[in-house]
Amino acid sequence: MSAPVERPTSSPLLRVEGPVVTLHDHSSYPDFDTRWLDSDWWLANGARMHSVTGRAGVLMLERGHETWVYRHYHRGGLVAKLCYDEYLWTGAERSRPVREWHVLDRLTRLGLPAPRPVAARAVRSGPIYRADILTVLLPDTVPLSSRLGALWTDSRLWSAIGVMVAGFHRAGCDHPDLTAHNILIDSGRRPFLVDFDNARMRNPGGWQRAGMERLQRSLRKVSLETGTRFDESAWETLDAAYRSASA
Repeated sequence: MSAPVERPTSSPLLRVEGPVVTLHDHSSYPDFDTRWLDSDWWLANGARMHSVTGRAGVLMLERGHETWVYRHYHRGGLVAKLCYDEYLWTGAERSRPVREWHVLDRLTRLGLPAPRPVAARAVRSGPIYRADILTVLLPDTVPLSSRLGALWTDSRLWSAIGVMVAGFHRAGCDHPDLTAHNILIDSGRRPFLVDFDNARMRNPGGWQRAGMERLQRSLRKVSLETGTRFDESAWETLDAAYRSASA
C-alpha cells in the first residue's frame, strides 16, 4: 500500500516568555490568545467538564465552528501519588506538550484519523514543569472499550481498525498506549486514535508488533472487565487487515 500524501505544512509558532512555553498553529489560529491555555479562564466562560475512561476529566470548549478538548497532563498509577502533574524540565522542544503537538500535526497533515492540535503549553517552576494541550474534538465518537460487547460481530469494523493501526505504523508513529480506550468509533463505525502523549515517530522495527500485542492484551482485559467474551475471529480479522495494509 502506498504511503499517505502529506498536506502542506502548518505554521507552528513556538513562544518562550519567561517560564511559559507555548506552541500553536499560527496559520489556522492567527488570533491565538494565551488565555486559551488557562483552564480557569475557560471554566469562568462556560466550558464544561467531561470524564474520560481511565483518566481525569477534560474540558470541552466551544469556539466558533469548532469544539476543542483541553487536557491537563498528569501521571497515572502509583507515581501520581508522588508527583501528579509534575515533569522534569529538559528543554522546550523535549517537553511533553510540544512533542505531542508536533506528532499530532504531522499525523493530521498525513490525513490520519487523529485529533488536530490547536495549541500547547508548558509552565516551568525551577527544574519541573506542568503542561496542557488543546486539540480539535473528534465529533460523534465513543471509546471502543465502551461498546466492545456489541461490536465483536462487526467484521468490517475490525478490518477497519487493523487498516487504521497499519496506517499509523507505516507513518512511523509509535503510540505507547494503543488500547481499546484510545480507539474511538463514530456513528458510521469509523475508527480514530487519540491520546498521543509520549508518542514518537520512529523507523520500522519491533515496536510495531509490540503495539499490536498491547492492543490485543487491552481487548482481552476489557472483555474480562465488562463480562464479554474475547472474540478470536474478530482479532484474526483485525490482524489480517493490519498485515495486508502493512505489506
